[in-house]
Amino acid sequence: MPLAALIVITILAHSAFNGSRVTISLYALSLGASPLTVGFLISLYSALPMFLGVAAGRMIDRVGMRGPLMVSTTVLVAAVALPGIVPTLYPLYVAAACIGTSFMVFHISVQHMVGESSKPEDRRNNFGWLALGFATSNFIGPVFSGFCIDGLGHQDTFLLLSGFALAALFLLYKRRGEMRHSPHGTTPTHHGGALELLRIAELRRVFICTGLLASAWDLFVFAMPIYGTSIGLSASTIGLILGSFAAATFLVRLLLPWLTRRIREWTMIALTFAIAFTAYVLFPLVSSVVLLSAIAFLLGLGLGATQPSVMSLMYATAPEGRAGEAMGVRSTVLNVSHTILPLLFGGAGAALGMSPVFWTMAAFLAVGGRIADKRRREPAGP
Repeated sequence: MPLAALIVITILAHSAFNGSRVTISLYALSLGASPLTVGFLISLYSALPMFLGVAAGRMIDRVGMRGPLMVSTTVLVAAVALPGIVPTLYPLYVAAACIGTSFMVFHISVQHMVGESSKPEDRRNNFGWLALGFATSNFIGPVFSGFCIDGLGHQDTFLLLSGFALAALFLLYKRRGEMRHSPHGTTPTHHGGALELLRIAELRRVFICTGLLASAWDLFVFAMPIYGTSIGLSASTIGLILGSFAAATFLVRLLLPWLTRRIREWTMIALTFAIAFTAYVLFPLVSSVVLLSAIAFLLGLGLGATQPSVMSLMYATAPEGRAGEAMGVRSTVLNVSHTILPLLFGGAGAALGMSPVFWTMAAFLAVGGRIADKRRREPAGP
């Protein structure tokens, strides 16, 4: 499948996924849910992927991308539409779990497709183009959701978001003949399970750092609606703050071809930790929409720059024939943090307010920055 077509499909599916997280958070709050309940809902996006990521990666290595992409996108359509059809709090739990699981399979499949079809010298740039697609949908999802909620209500917003996923499914069906649907041509000579991958030092560092950075990203999406609501901001204003973050990720990814020629992968990752640490220290200190948008933009510049670097490192370091499994391990690592942190931070936010939540995240980022900076100073190589 041409990279451009895959990116368009990704934008549509990820817009539905990302918009649903904002809409579920705000809908739950409108129904009287506590920050702890919202944290639990967001954690459900990652609960099943936390256990199924490695299995999904192995399955994709074995059977190819076509079946997993078609099935996962079909489930995504139905799950995003569910809260619009059954407008109570309880369907949100089912929807969150199904949306998260289906998009996990979609995400691993898409990343594997880009890595497998790219020449080694083009892989980082191609992951950069895919990341630019994610940046586009990071902007579309929350901004579209915020304005639709204010103008049409939560139910119609869920149904409209499911339309994005339906469009992605239609395009996948039209392009189904261009996706691999057979066993991978390379069979690993030794298979010691996921723990074997964790023994590879470079992969282990990638898993740790991307887990922390993804937690910073996920916490922003989870915490900003709660923080914004607590200081009296409307849904559309919160959507614009989230959109400022997404616009920054889009901008920095436009510059990635220039940046990747000048900045090594681990230097980029270390810089990202420094920027994200600064943003999380500053968030609780301001309530101005302009300043919150500016800090969100700063955070987006940092977090948006790293995905191509870490994906390229991981794909290059994974044993041959096990790239999908490595992506599954990464997905599991990310989803462990995504599942646990919203629960912890949701409870902390309910008990102590959001300031300790932001500053605790800053402390985690300081630890990750130390790991990345130490690796940056080492010679290139695993």
